[in-house]
Amino acid sequence: MTRRRFAATLAGAACLVGASRRVFAAEHFEVTHSDAQWRELLGPERYEILRQGGTEPAFSSPLLNEKRAGTYRCAGCELALFSSRVKYDSGDGWPSFWDVLPRTTATQNDYALLEQRTEVHCRRCGGHLGHIFDDGPPPTHLRYCIDGLALRFVPAS
Repeated sequence: MTRRRFAATLAGAACLVGASRRVFAAEHFEVTHSDAQWRELLGPERYEILRQGGTEPAFSSPLLNEKRAGTYRCAGCELALFSSRVKYDSGDGWPSFWDVLPRTTATQNDYALLEQRTEVHCRRCGGHLGHIFDDGPPPTHLRYCIDGLALRFVPAS
């Protein structure tokens, strides 16, 4: 087992047992709904990730193997977040991107796993998307490690 895969397994396990449970406040986002509305709109799995800060199990997302040209949108509000041109296989078990579309995300510090990580969320609805790390490929050297259930893929037409 590689070090990255081991770390991904630990991170997924910690999130599944509640280490990073967070409810996102709606006061400063363009798209807002009540908690009940979010639950109904997203369904239980997407709600857990986007609104509670959970994560899906490593290597479980169908988007890991998505190779078509297109755009990855926020599953909460449909804001276009990532282009397929910046997607790559990081080997960590979640869809990974080395850049984000301009003015689509915001970040904050996350200490849920007892060390600082940088959480990334949708600028428009506040939905938790995943985390950003500085071990990605050139030119940005960033790795946006994103839960597949936080995204909807729209193929290019």
